[in-house]
Amino acid sequence: MEQVLKKEKQIQAKPIMKWAGGKTQMLGDIMPKIPQKYGKYIEPFIGGGALFFALSPDKAIIADSNPELINMYRQVADNVEAVISHLKKYKNTKEDFYEVRSLDWLKLKKEEAAARTIYLNKTCFNGLYRVNKKGQFNVPFGKYKAPNFCDEEALFAASDVLKKATITCGDYLSVLKEYAEPGDFIFLDPPYLPISEYSDFKRYTKEQFYEEDHVELAKEVKRLQELGCHVILTNSNHPLVHELYADYKIEVIQTKRYISCNGSKRKGEDIIVDILPKQKTMLKIVPKPLPEQVMKYPATRYMGSKSKLLPQIWAVASQFNFDSVVDLFSGSGIVGYMFKAQGKTVISNDYMAMSATFTKAMVENNNVVLPLDEAKKLLIEKKESDHFVEETFRGLYYKDEENRLIDILRTNIVAIRDQYKKAIAMTALIRACTKKRPRGIFTYTGDRYNDGRKDLQKSLEQQFLEAVESVNNAIFDNGCENKSKHGDAMEVKIKQPDLVYIDPPYYSPLSDNEYVRRYHFVEGLARDWKGVEIQENTVTKKFKSYPTPFSTRKGAADAFDKLFKKFSDSILIVSYSSNSQPTQDEMVALMSKYKEHVEVVPIDYTYSFGNQKHAKTNRNKVQEYLFVGFNGEDVWKKK
Repeated sequence: MEQVLKKEKQIQAKPIMKWAGGKTQMLGDIMPKIPQKYGKYIEPFIGGGALFFALSPDKAIIADSNPELINMYRQVADNVEAVISHLKKYKNTKEDFYEVRSLDWLKLKKEEAAARTIYLNKTCFNGLYRVNKKGQFNVPFGKYKAPNFCDEEALFAASDVLKKATITCGDYLSVLKEYAEPGDFIFLDPPYLPISEYSDFKRYTKEQFYEEDHVELAKEVKRLQELGCHVILTNSNHPLVHELYADYKIEVIQTKRYISCNGSKRKGEDIIVDILPKQKTMLKIVPKPLPEQVMKYPATRYMGSKSKLLPQIWAVASQFNFDSVVDLFSGSGIVGYMFKAQGKTVISNDYMAMSATFTKAMVENNNVVLPLDEAKKLLIEKKESDHFVEETFRGLYYKDEENRLIDILRTNIVAIRDQYKKAIAMTALIRACTKKRPRGIFTYTGDRYNDGRKDLQKSLEQQFLEAVESVNNAIFDNGCENKSKHGDAMEVKIKQPDLVYIDPPYYSPLSDNEYVRRYHFVEGLARDWKGVEIQENTVTKKFKSYPTPFSTRKGAADAFDKLFKKFSDSILIVSYSSNSQPTQDEMVALMSKYKEHVEVVPIDYTYSFGNQKHAKTNRNKVQEYLFVGFNGEDVWKKK
């Protein structure tokens, strides 16, 4: 079973032992790095267990080579009332302390031995656990006025968490080799490398942890990564640690030391090493022929359209068991339409009204067409229009008579009662307008990019009627209740689907991802210019762009994180370009927080926009990435 990190549970339990090198003060730095979903939690150097208690995992393996410590945790888990009963007998006096310290814990009842361990820990100097070469506890009395060595509430809370864990005593290597499996989250907090010759105070057992042990640990970390585990490791800010983990992300954290008698020396630097699992290739990308129905979707010159990538997208998606899919940034609508043709229940969404109009007409709509005779009547002026296009955009994009026809169509389309006929008509008008524009965009005026295409020679009326026929021809019933939504992907309310396809605007400091700037005129048509503010001072009469988090690097990263979290229970397929940010590694890291498995499928791709294909640079030749995130065998299509 998968585990979900629930922040609201972080304070339910806390460490019951004071521990040199405890991680309580570092939780704020460690917690954000923990994957939201993982198989088991494994901590083979449990010590005080600050992170373990903060997470309170449902399935955990905790271990240590210290048998006395492990006995204490087992007894708190199984016999907490007996442990508390023995603790209540102890007193905070020097005489009692040394008398209890002199006892051999191995000769005591297990629950009494556990109580002894807790008592000595809470009343000794600085909460140290240190033994001599004979394995005898040798820390002096702490002289605290009122140490709370019998915190019943904390012990019961700890007991509840410990009951759910497998508690074992053993060497970390043997523990990891026995229990670690792909998808597990492993926290490693070994005895730190000493940063000075006098700092090796942490003698937890009579065995020592030397430099060669740290080298061996680094080899094990590599094995765990190859196995598919997510590992987080802490250590001192020591040159050897940087050398051993140079291939991974290392973060230096300022910390306080509580052991040194000298207050000036109680500052230190710890490091956190975040080792993401190496993903095993489970996907077999074998493009399959698409249904003939897909080919009926009207071709469009829409920036970012994934029409050429449909075989690869389906090759990936088809390897999973799913019935429902969300096309979160529908754009041209072709991907959602492809999923509809494959018999899936589709929800298409886009913040662009024109995109939502396309999918209203051809994804949500299963059987309504706009008869050609009705479409022809839309070309006839029934009542006088508001002349908005004719007056606002005179001389910019179309001839005066074309502007007048656009106004007539606008007026008549608004009056259509059937929502699907209205969507078909508006889709056809948008298509007609883009086909009558050189390059199909509205970032310039006039027709200086006229390349003589046949589309440019046809009348606007002819383009409109041909578009109606194309849209009608694309309408079909897949037997599912599909839906077209018009909303912000970050806020849109959608029930958790089986699969989510995410194709947002790509952020790159070298390119422009402003769809509104390119398509403001046809987007205005879809909105009838309601709720937009035309910038009269601009040559193109564009309106202000919609706010989008994908316009900055940080904004894009935060948006992906939010979306991955929102749809953490769904299969995720993300289209993104190799020349965009976040980078490939950053995207994998973001998705890995919420998905057990993340794979990257690179696809050679050439963008065709403007005349860039004739340019001397190859900026439009990139790799398109499909980032695929999924959890476990329950969603994997059995072969």
